[in-house]
Amino acid sequence: MSSPSIRVARTDEYPEIARVWMNSWVSTGLEQPSNFLLANLRARISKEMEKGWNLFVADDSGNIAAMLALHLAEHHLDQLFVAPEYRGRSLGRRLLAFTRQQLPDEISLRCVRENEKAWRWYEREGFAFEKEAVEPMTGFTMKYYRWKSSSAPD
Repeated sequence: MSSPSIRVARTDEYPEIARVWMNSWVSTGLEQPSNFLLANLRARISKEMEKGWNLFVADDSGNIAAMLALHLAEHHLDQLFVAPEYRGRSLGRRLLAFTRQQLPDEISLRCVRENEKAWRWYEREGFAFEKEAVEPMTGFTMKYYRWKSSSAPD
């Protein structure tokens, strides 16, 4: 079995990317799947692309296995979601390594405090906790993290 390749997402894939995003998000138990959530995620992809997202996918022979959204100018990893059926294959680790290639000096990110599996993983991957704050749009408390390369200038 070959490993999914990481590449730039195509516009025609946005609906499928939103589905992968939703399935991965709801697998955390923090929300239920719905047509409303899926529609919101589809709309958000287009809106975020206009605001500067660089959107990548892990492509498994035409199937979207994961999505990765970066704000390169802000050194920000905005979204990293692996489809539930692709978990346990080190795909998240590969996407994070890819992110470090795109942003070699510093990466900021945030994740929902109740998504303990995610933030514990980021901590194991060398991200340092900075603060918690409520996200007004969602009401979720977010944990903010930063990673800096040991060779990055201060």
